[in-house]
Amino acid sequence: MEAIVKAAYDPWIPVIGMEPVPLTADYAALIEAGLVYVLEVEGMIDALIVLRPEDDVLLVENVAVSPDRQGRGLGRRLLAFAEFRARSLGLTAVRLYTNEKMTSNIGLYESLGYREADRAGIDGRRVVHMRKRL
Repeated sequence: MEAIVKAAYDPWIPVIGMEPVPLTADYAALIEAGLVYVLEVEGMIDALIVLRPEDDVLLVENVAVSPDRQGRGLGRRLLAFAEFRARSLGLTAVRLYTNEKMTSNIGLYESLGYREADRAGIDGRRVVHMRKRL
């Protein structure tokens, strides 16, 4: 899973000028906590999502798709799963954040019904907080 995250996020390093937050996560701890969900295609893990329930929303901490599998709707499937999971937990919304320089990600999230809620700094990075009401 760490290899998928690395491959998915490494191309963003020159764009944002530092490692994206998902590259610094402790995936062993996230897995142990039951927060990581994977998408397997043809017996291989091709994508993952990290979901963390909060008070009334489900936080999507990370969505990563193996670069050779991108463009096939896997990220969209994982985000649809996040909505399903949020509803099953009785939560009212899904939220996420992405670096403001990752404009293609922002466009994808907007096309899926997410709306910008705020912009802020996190660990020297400028991020766009987005939210989707369910």
